[in-house]
Amino acid sequence: MSSATRSRTAATLGDRRMADLRADFPLLGRATGPAALVYLDSAATAQKPRAVLAAMDQFYEARNGAISRGVHRLSAEATAAYEAARARVARFVGADADEIVFTRGTTEAINLVAASFARPRLGDGDEIVVTELEHHSNFVPWQLVCEERGAKLVMAPISESGEIDPEAIERLLNSRTRLVAVAHISNTLGTVLPVAEIAARCRARGIPLLVDGAQSVPHRPVDVRGLGCDFFAFSAHKLYGPTGIGALYGRRELLAAMPPWQSGGGMIRTVAVEGTTFDDPPRRFEAGTPAAAEAIGLAAAIDYVESVGWRAIADHEAELLAAAIDGLRLIPGVRILGTPRERSGVVSFVLDGVHAHDLGTVLDHQGIAVRAGHHCTQPLHRRLGLVASVRASFALYNTLEEVERLHSGVRAARDLFAR
Repeated sequence: MSSATRSRTAATLGDRRMADLRADFPLLGRATGPAALVYLDSAATAQKPRAVLAAMDQFYEARNGAISRGVHRLSAEATAAYEAARARVARFVGADADEIVFTRGTTEAINLVAASFARPRLGDGDEIVVTELEHHSNFVPWQLVCEERGAKLVMAPISESGEIDPEAIERLLNSRTRLVAVAHISNTLGTVLPVAEIAARCRARGIPLLVDGAQSVPHRPVDVRGLGCDFFAFSAHKLYGPTGIGALYGRRELLAAMPPWQSGGGMIRTVAVEGTTFDDPPRRFEAGTPAAAEAIGLAAAIDYVESVGWRAIADHEAELLAAAIDGLRLIPGVRILGTPRERSGVVSFVLDGVHAHDLGTVLDHQGIAVRAGHHCTQPLHRRLGLVASVRASFALYNTLEEVERLHSGVRAARDLFAR
């Protein structure tokens, strides 16, 4: 490690603490071919610390039981653990526990809002506003419900730098706008959207706002009341937690007015031939056997992240991102996508004359895991005149040495394809 790199590392998490943090993540010790793994795909899914794995194992080993469906001790303990996880998620985002619905992830949370909130309120000629930055999960559900109800999906444009101007969104709002849905942080450009300002403009017109927080919760604290949003969705697996679990925050009065989306056990009060009555939120939206161990894993992931500390994480990741961008800019033929004033978590780029999939494959052969493709943002890539790009994404466990390996790998790929 160079002296400059060492001083930069020490200025953030510190060499010793970084070694301890990396030791918390078993998979990071894996070798891929001749080289140690460099995992730069955390925006797709983050690695899991031992604390999360242990919490889930402990649940299965000591208190596994059917949630809310038994009078025996295991059922009571499992139910208490599950509801404690809900309360932990609520504190994490600044909400109350009855405003947190467990889902399979961000995608299911957004589909829930599309089906249960938007569909009954949409009619012919109504509108939903999204942005050109959106992940398909915050685009396609709105597109489908608009097509079904005869409504219109309206796209807020990005600027040349890859940012969203709140005034541009406000100009699209009118008496037929029924919902605005935006990302908190772009999963492709890393653009941090001014969500609080967008929320204020929506609120002034009485228009609900949904925020896709999948990319923000691993990098910064979230206060849904401070943001002023009406819905906030995120996934555990990008937050160092397990797959198959996520959460939807919804304002209490909105959830109370929404009908069930899925039906079955666990979300009812009474069932008779003449009809069924349903439980209050959030249970109304949690049909079937819940992912209890995964919810407990999510709570453990939140505990882990907060034990590291948001300021330490933010400073460390900002340094990684700045170093990555600075080094990529020095490589001839590399073009970085977007120049937002505030960027978090990711940098996407292309290399002249080389398809993103080919570049990603060459990097993989060097033990460097990046994302190559359209990153579930095809409208954004079309806006940029591209089919695909390479994305490097950073987490609290990445190091400046790994950033240098990314730079070396891209230079080696450029030389290979220039032959």
